[in-house]
Amino acid sequence: MRAVRYERIGGPEVLGVGEMEEPHAGPGEVRVRVRAAGISPVDVNLRAGHSPSAAGLRLPHVPGVDAAGVVDEVGEGADASEGDEVFGYVDVARLGGATAQYAVLRRWSARPASMPWAEAGAAGTGIETATRALDRLGVTAGATLLIDGAAGGVGSIAVQLAVARGARVLGTARPESHDFLAALGATPVPRLPTSLGPVDLALDVAGAGSLPELIRLTGTPAGVLTIADFSGPALGVPVSVGALGGEPEGTHGLAAAAVLHEQGLFRVPIQQVYAMSAAPQAHADFETGPRRGKLVIEVGPRLH
Repeated sequence: MRAVRYERIGGPEVLGVGEMEEPHAGPGEVRVRVRAAGISPVDVNLRAGHSPSAAGLRLPHVPGVDAAGVVDEVGEGADASEGDEVFGYVDVARLGGATAQYAVLRRWSARPASMPWAEAGAAGTGIETATRALDRLGVTAGATLLIDGAAGGVGSIAVQLAVARGARVLGTARPESHDFLAALGATPVPRLPTSLGPVDLALDVAGAGSLPELIRLTGTPAGVLTIADFSGPALGVPVSVGALGGEPEGTHGLAAAAVLHEQGLFRVPIQQVYAMSAAPQAHADFETGPRRGKLVIEVGPRLH
C-alpha cells in the first residue's frame, strides 16, 4: 500500500511516500480505506525524536494516529460492518500508522453525514483528549473554564465541547485568533492577564509555562489540569496523557461529538488540507505554527 513514511528520525524532510505492508484488523479493531488523516503533536514529536517513545519505533514508520475512512475489514468482536463510514484513532501502542491507504482503528464512531471527510480525519484524538481533560476537571454547566492555548487543534475542540456542557469558556490566543475563538463560543482574552474575574477551572493545552499563573487564577492546583507541561506534578497539577499514562481507555466522546456535529453545535476547525506528497510541508507548517485548528493529509479520493 502507499503510505507516508520515514526511515530515520529527523526533520520534516525525512518524510516521503512509499510502499508499506498492509495492516490487518485484530480483535476489537477495524481496518479502513483511509480518506483523510490528521496531524497531531505525537506524530511530529516522534518523527523529530523529541518523544521518549521515538527510541522504540520500528522503522520505516508510518505517522498518524487519527484517520477517517470506509471499513473494509472487521476484527473479531468489533461492532462494525464492511462499508461503514467511520472516524477514530489507532491503538495508542502503535503510535502511528494512519497516514496510509489502509489503517487499523482501535476506537471509532460512525461519521455523521454532516461531517466532511477532512474534519473526520482530524477528529479522533482531539475529541478524546479534550473530553478526557474536561471529564477529569469536572467541567459542568455554570463553571468558568480558562483554556490556555485555545486556538490550536485540541484547544479549539475543547472550547466547543465545554460550551456544549454549559460552561463559560475563556480562551487565550494571539490577537489575530480572537475572532476565531469568539466564533467557537469562547471569550478571547490576552495571554493570562492579571485579572479575569472568577475562574473555577483551567486547562493548559499550550505547555508554555503558564501553570503558576493558572494556579493563581483558580486559587488551587486542584483546579488546573495540563496535557502539555510535564513539570505539573511538581506544582501539584496533574498531567493527563491518556492510555500512555495508564488512564482508562475508551471512546471518550467520539459518538457524543458526532451528535453535536449533526446538531450544528460542534465542528473540527481545519486550517489546511495537504496531498500525501506534501507531507513534509504539512509537518513543517505544524511545527512553525501558530494554528487555528487542524492540519490534514488527504489520502483517498479528493476531499470536497
